[in-house]
Amino acid sequence: MILDVAGSNPVGRPNHPPAMTEHILSSRDIAPCDELALLTCAEMAAADAAAVAAGTPVRDLMEAAGRAVASAVRERYRRQPTVVLCGPGNNGGDGFVAARHLHAAGWPVRLALLGSPDALKGDAAHAARLWARPVETFGSNQAPSLLEGRPMVIDALFGAGLSRPVDGVAAQLLAQADFLGLSVVAVDVPSGLQGDTGEVLGQSVKAELTVTFFRAKPGHYSLQGRELCGEIVVADIGIPPAVLGDIRPTLWKNAPILWASRLRRRDLDDHKYKRGHLTILGGASATGAARLAALAARRTGAGLVTIAGPRAAAPIYQGAEPGNLIAESDSDESFDQLLADERRNAVLIGPGSGRNRRTRQAVLSALALQRQVVLDADALTVFAQRPGDLFDAIRGPVVMTPHAGEFRRVFPDLADIPGKVERTRAAARRSGATVLLKGPDTVIAEPDGRAVVNAHASSVLATAGSGDVLSGIVAGLMAQGLAPLAAGAAAAWIHGECGFRFGRPGLIAEDLIACLPEALGAAIN
Repeated sequence: MILDVAGSNPVGRPNHPPAMTEHILSSRDIAPCDELALLTCAEMAAADAAAVAAGTPVRDLMEAAGRAVASAVRERYRRQPTVVLCGPGNNGGDGFVAARHLHAAGWPVRLALLGSPDALKGDAAHAARLWARPVETFGSNQAPSLLEGRPMVIDALFGAGLSRPVDGVAAQLLAQADFLGLSVVAVDVPSGLQGDTGEVLGQSVKAELTVTFFRAKPGHYSLQGRELCGEIVVADIGIPPAVLGDIRPTLWKNAPILWASRLRRRDLDDHKYKRGHLTILGGASATGAARLAALAARRTGAGLVTIAGPRAAAPIYQGAEPGNLIAESDSDESFDQLLADERRNAVLIGPGSGRNRRTRQAVLSALALQRQVVLDADALTVFAQRPGDLFDAIRGPVVMTPHAGEFRRVFPDLADIPGKVERTRAAARRSGATVLLKGPDTVIAEPDGRAVVNAHASSVLATAGSGDVLSGIVAGLMAQGLAPLAAGAAAAWIHGECGFRFGRPGLIAEDLIACLPEALGAAIN
């Protein structure tokens, strides 16, 4: 009897191999890191409120934020004509402060306000009063020629909590800045990018630099956030990190500090049987998929990997990589007999297995035994007509690794939920599995709501077989005892690191496997 990944509820796993080392069992999950926490807009408001309650006035936080923007600009750019676009809220107040500090440093600064200075309230109004220079104003229908001469633009129009589309003259200015290719520095987020969902409301702008405060937000690392934010600087503005104790973040940006200690093995008597035995269901035709996954799992550290393939395809598997074990498995009974061996502690189904009854039954058999299970590709799509049958069968540790199309087939009513993080969390809650929703902004979410966003990836990974390699890495880590969230987060980062390590055009899936030793070394060291 061991504890579940949240460390609270006992879950019986009688088939977990007794040879697994205790240090792996006791430290198998992620180690949450406050520095990597991503805060929703509501959580950031709570952090602000906690800082105020502890004695730091809002105007001091605003002063620190604006000063941080000015400092980041001065560190990265030469002195040049600059236009600061300020909105009517606290984001605009940050812009007033940034403009004042840049002007004091000798920068030629113009400041333009959406609306009237008389309409500003509270601390934003205070920041505006400290700006002792002209304020150019623009309304919903007309604006001065603010971008003539191609100045640098500091976008302080709208912050992360935006709830309605950017339109009117504000949208026109942002679009014009994009069209002219101006250097844009965003305050908190590029205006129009919603901080929680990472989706664009109306119009946004592509920034070279985004300066946010205390902690980043989910939207910064969404697909659109990655396209729009440029370099992201998270500035310290005086909010004490201790406030996170009450907020209790459940979302983190992926990095090795979350899971690297789980990959280190120091036992002098370590051997292959302690590293787990992964069984992969091989298909009859797309045999390369299972082979790629098997190689990735072995490179990741799984002690043994067996491909259970149909008899007709056995010669293909047997004539390939010599380190892969091959078992002939045509019938449901033969696959069940393989899994009857308790040492086969992990199962991967989906890569090239086919959308057929054999795949479906193999999934249900593996789930019934509560092994460490990874479901990818065909193993998900085969349940598209009756996804409830899949969800009802999940009782043990399971990771699903769909891409967006497979996600829509299995979770059709969740696919349009705003924000990839919330879509993935909803799928994990419904299914009872850890869901790894692939993409440039891969999200790995647990049924308990904890989630990790992986932005450590590049477009070179968009090649056939890349997903098979990823599923093999996940399964190889689970075979060694990592909990689903840790395995998914580690696999996503390592997979991305392989792409970066290859470092040139022409990458194919086989190259990822060759890069795995260096990528693992980078993660652990």
